[in-house]
Amino acid sequence: MAPHKKIAVVLKGYPRLSETFIAQELLGLEKAGHDLVLVALRRPTDGKRHPVHDEIRAAVHYLPEYLHEEPWRVCRALFQTVAKPGFWPALRQFFRDLRRDRTRNRFRRFGQALVLVAEWPEGADWLHAHFIHTPASVTAYASIIAGIPWTCSAHAKDIWTSPDWELSEKLGRARWTVTCTRNGYDHLQSLTREKSRVHLSYHGLDLDRFPSFEGSHSARDGSVPIDPVRIVSVGRAVAKKGYDVLLKALSSLPADLNWRFEHIGAGELTAELQALAGKLGLADRIRWHGALDQKDVLAHYREADIFALACRVAANGDRDGLPNVLVEASSQRLVCVSTAVAGVPELLDDGQNGLVVPPEDPRALSLALERLTRDPEMRRRLGAAAEQRVRAEFDHHSSVRQLSGLFESEWSRAP
Repeated sequence: MAPHKKIAVVLKGYPRLSETFIAQELLGLEKAGHDLVLVALRRPTDGKRHPVHDEIRAAVHYLPEYLHEEPWRVCRALFQTVAKPGFWPALRQFFRDLRRDRTRNRFRRFGQALVLVAEWPEGADWLHAHFIHTPASVTAYASIIAGIPWTCSAHAKDIWTSPDWELSEKLGRARWTVTCTRNGYDHLQSLTREKSRVHLSYHGLDLDRFPSFEGSHSARDGSVPIDPVRIVSVGRAVAKKGYDVLLKALSSLPADLNWRFEHIGAGELTAELQALAGKLGLADRIRWHGALDQKDVLAHYREADIFALACRVAANGDRDGLPNVLVEASSQRLVCVSTAVAGVPELLDDGQNGLVVPPEDPRALSLALERLTRDPEMRRRLGAAAEQRVRAEFDHHSSVRQLSGLFESEWSRAP
């Protein structure tokens, strides 16, 4: 077997509470023997960390988030890289991109690439971008300047909010790209002639961190005021999560049903959603927890009766891939209700291991929530089927083996 190369993994931010799927992949690659260094485009903004972040050994190198905040660092990088043979080809590529994307963001990504190459992590001889939008832009420019190959993991928002011309060119320049849903895979395949270089790899779940729930979910049916059915959702308060739709669905539940809703996650729309909950008369039935770490989230899955997530395609095209929280909740036999968006139907089969309703339809979502609230036996049956599927098909060790194999195939053919 050829020796492993040291991989510089370019990330938008690190660590991030909402990206446990990336953290568990990084840890899995380290355990598989890969030497990593992490390069982040921005510093962490979350006040907490998941335990998995503390287990990752890779050093973290932060690039300037905004070029004007560290001008001397950027200027020094320019002087150090301008003599490299790859600088001028990269600059020509930058101007070609700029003609089609006349934004400050384009300048920022090229400047970050200069800093990455000038402050090159010692021993790194491969580049891998997580997300095919901005991190891949920095990675692609750095690859040309440094003469180092690169590969990419594409996910959700990065695919659906990037123009097709940019996706197509990046797919052609990366050695290979993996993505985590059939929906995203089909889209990327349609944009490249090199179809064999696009791979489908579900993230899966680290089942050691989500062991089988040995207890039992309750038999609440919403008929007892002092013991309401507990509905939980985990997700950032952003448009694509559809929390406004979910709140409207909750407000439509029959008056005789007793329920409580708990939201876990931070986000830009939190205040707006809390105001909507007040307007709908739901404020006293909802608890907003903000961001929690993985252990606390696991405890909420086990205490809840229903998990709800009203995924949608946002106005700017942003959407989820396959939300990892649905996999997590399913691993705990917690029945899920969600929408037929992106990769959700790749996990949940309506009526078989969860309930799936059309997006943007509060009435349909409300009826599904009512069914599950009144029928604890249905919750038990669907939840058990969901856990069985997750443990059979969504173990993250499979995705790590696949990704490790792709890297090793590169090492074996490298000169």
